[in-house]
Amino acid sequence: MPPLMAIEFLCRVADVLSDYLGGLNEDVIKDNFVIVYELLDEMIDNGFPLTTEPNILREMIAQPNIVSKVLSVVTGNSSNVSETLPGATASCVPWRTSDPKYANNEVYVDLVEEMDATINRDGVLVKCEIYGEVQVNSHLSGLPDLTLSFANPSILDDVRFHPCVRFRPWESHQILSFVPPDGQFKLMSYRVKKLKSTPIYVKPQLTSDAGTCRVNVMVGIRIDPGKTIDSITIQFKLPPCILSADLTSNHGTVNILTNKTCSWSIGRIPKDKAPSMSGTFVLETGLERLHVFPTFQVSFRIMGVALSGLQIDKLDLKNLPNRPYKGFRALTRAGEFEVRS
Repeated sequence: MPPLMAIEFLCRVADVLSDYLGGLNEDVIKDNFVIVYELLDEMIDNGFPLTTEPNILREMIAQPNIVSKVLSVVTGNSSNVSETLPGATASCVPWRTSDPKYANNEVYVDLVEEMDATINRDGVLVKCEIYGEVQVNSHLSGLPDLTLSFANPSILDDVRFHPCVRFRPWESHQILSFVPPDGQFKLMSYRVKKLKSTPIYVKPQLTSDAGTCRVNVMVGIRIDPGKTIDSITIQFKLPPCILSADLTSNHGTVNILTNKTCSWSIGRIPKDKAPSMSGTFVLETGLERLHVFPTFQVSFRIMGVALSGLQIDKLDLKNLPNRPYKGFRALTRAGEFEVRS
């Protein structure tokens, strides 16, 4: 068996369970053991992946709610499996429910990107790349045929597609041609490598002697993305050798959590000043200098812009009875963005 098939199937199982149960951990699986068992029974048959589309599985197995749990206790019937098989299971497009009808036809396309970056103690950008997803929310009647094209598809690396995407049009012309599932789904994921800069900079300075350590962290905008950068937060774990910390900032709030994690919530960067945080650490007795330096985790969000530069050119729709409404959005947020000191 191809190893990637097993990995892809396990990822799909995790996505479906998270979608059904609102999260994925040991307690959630214990509380919803029956539904997990029923889902696995439909998703895999005799060792072969069968139905992995969430919207088809919802027609077979009802999502858990308070009413169904009370009924199962009262009646003793804990099954959530539907009596009838969805029509899509026998069609040539098994990811789409059979002949949905909508008064208003609409489709929304979201570009959601996460920036992963590593900046070393000298302030040099070691790694900077973007992991992105094209998410589609489709409410279209009948059996529509969609074509999505990008203005600059050549920047994309490591593309992965939903099973609905026809591979040949992408291979020959970098065009996404597909019959969409009904509702929300991830059309494709991609990576854009070797980016040259980040939208914000974080400059930590630590100097220690005589049992204390002075810290100063400055944050500012390096490249203006054209949209507001908000939800900026800097987090770092205090090294174990630090007994106490006294930190203040000229903008935002600084909190030291119980697990010795320091969180500096900045929000938006004001135009008139660069936010900075400063303070002192007291080292444990007998230690003159700090030998273990913290790593700063940065998070931010930029609505309305894809930092990779990827742009949607056009979206064409066929086989629709009336003119649909199309909407496009973009969002970039920080992924594993760390600054070493």
